Amino acid sequence: MGALLIAVIYLAFISLGLPDSLLGSGWPIMQTDLGVPSSYAGYVSMSISFMTIISALVAPTIIRIVRTQWIVVFSILMTVVGLIGFSCSKSYAMLFIFVVPYGLGAGSVDSALNNYVAKHYSSSVMNFLHCFYGVGAMISPYIMSIALAKARWNEGYRWTAYIQSGIMIICLMSVPLWKKNITGEDNSEHDSAGIREALKIRGVIPTLIAFFAYCSGECTCFLWTSSYFIGTKNTISAETAAAFGSLIFGGLMFGRLISAFVSNKLGDRLLIRIGIAVEAVGLLFIFFSFDDYIPAAVGFAITGIGMGPVYPAIQHMAPGNFGKKNSAAVIGLQMASAYIGSTLMPMVFGLIQQAIGIWIMPVYLTIFAVINICMLEFAYKRIKIELL
Repeated sequence: MGALLIAVIYLAFISLGLPDSLLGSGWPIMQTDLGVPSSYAGYVSMSISFMTIISALVAPTIIRIVRTQWIVVFSILMTVVGLIGFSCSKSYAMLFIFVVPYGLGAGSVDSALNNYVAKHYSSSVMNFLHCFYGVGAMISPYIMSIALAKARWNEGYRWTAYIQSGIMIICLMSVPLWKKNITGEDNSEHDSAGIREALKIRGVIPTLIAFFAYCSGECTCFLWTSSYFIGTKNTISAETAAAFGSLIFGGLMFGRLISAFVSNKLGDRLLIRIGIAVEAVGLLFIFFSFDDYIPAAVGFAITGIGMGPVYPAIQHMAPGNFGKKNSAAVIGLQMASAYIGSTLMPMVFGLIQQAIGIWIMPVYLTIFAVINICMLEFAYKRIKIELL
């Protein structure tokens, strides 16, 4: 029964990753069909992120009222509605109607599942959980590519909605399995802290800044890695540079896979310190690669491996650092900080590199890595003072 529940939770996290890569992979054709400039994808993406931030902030309140299993089911249902809405959209303006369920569903399930796993399972399970998010994010571009080859972009969203519906049905059928942990779930979440109360806890605010910094660096890599190779390596082809855009993503998945096997032995804090040290090595490779793209490629892969355990470990530490009563609110705030960083800071880098040059990217990433580790270490000291 326990193994089945973990499998369902992993499946739910695959569903979280599925919608995330569709817009980027389908937009070159979508923008032509909808008659809008290519840059308009940014407004859709930001709108989805904005709804996700709202959802993450209200998630602690919802968790106090509704069981995690039902949040998962209804959140996936909302993403299905959003995906079907995108598939039926015949104008650019229609997309903004359906970004509401699209984004709200993602934020709710992300916060609820991270909170549930952090409270009930080991760090190893948390790292595997985030690996399965990557599985979903890797599958959806292939779904869209098949749709573009065989039909239209609309079908890519529709087929993904069908897969999501299947996952939702499995989650609905698995509701009895969740009773396994109800007795350990503080009987009810109604005594959980709210957002305002959580913000007053020592160590929470520096942890939020650390999470913001981490996601700022991660998503800057997602958006700008290929452009970095094109802008700094004269000998590389556009096709190779595009392929190298997946180096960070592959590194993240590999880093989390490794972490899943060693995290229980090392502990979350040591794992984060090792991860950021590995990230620093990768950034040095990038910075000193000069005109040779091979060391830079190795550097981005190493950077991704180092980044891998940071996100899951920060989430998993929340109940231990701040108490189970506060974990839902803290994780909701962490998710909101993550989405703010991932939405805004890649755009900020775009403006910086336009003015200075894209060679500045490893420096930009180093700044966020330093902020990340400094804020976390400061948070640990604040937590220690609170416990004394």
